Amino acid sequence: MPRLFTALEIPAHVAGTLSMLRGGLPGARWIDPEFYHVTLRFIGDVDHAVARDAAAALDEVDRFGFDLTLDGVDQFGNNKPRAIFAAVKTNSALTELQAEHERLMKRIGLPPEGRNFRPHVTLARLRDAAPRQVADYLSLRGYFRSPTFEVSRFVLYSSRDSVGGGPYRVEAAYPLM
Repeated sequence: MPRLFTALEIPAHVAGTLSMLRGGLPGARWIDPEFYHVTLRFIGDVDHAVARDAAAALDEVDRFGFDLTLDGVDQFGNNKPRAIFAAVKTNSALTELQAEHERLMKRIGLPPEGRNFRPHVTLARLRDAAPRQVADYLSLRGYFRSPTFEVSRFVLYSSRDSVGGGPYRVEAAYPLM
């Protein structure tokens, strides 16, 4: 049973700049740069028939490519930090692409995504990280901004059941016009 999600890949030159943010935070498990991505829609653990339906539905996406910029570093979890991420600068083309993925997955019978879409690239997962240390880390690195990059495709990834962070495998790629 595959675990699937759709995402945007992060180009190597941007992943390289993001990787410079690694380190300096006790309790962080840093994601390998080759696994950086922006999740569009988590599909979940599905049987092979649903996986085929999802892949076929994604073939219907007919959108133009667009530019993306990562703007800022923050954390999820408030007083109990659980992840460090690079935020994606607001982009209507990205929001529309994600909404289309949501509609397509609901059309094939998947339940709606339970969380609001907050586009980001996870940099580290945190375990028992002190909020003060996270705040100190963010005060030094929170103003990160990536070079703008072109998004010319999205992918359907599979992952193994794990605590996150890869490895991921591209099952299908879908070009944007």
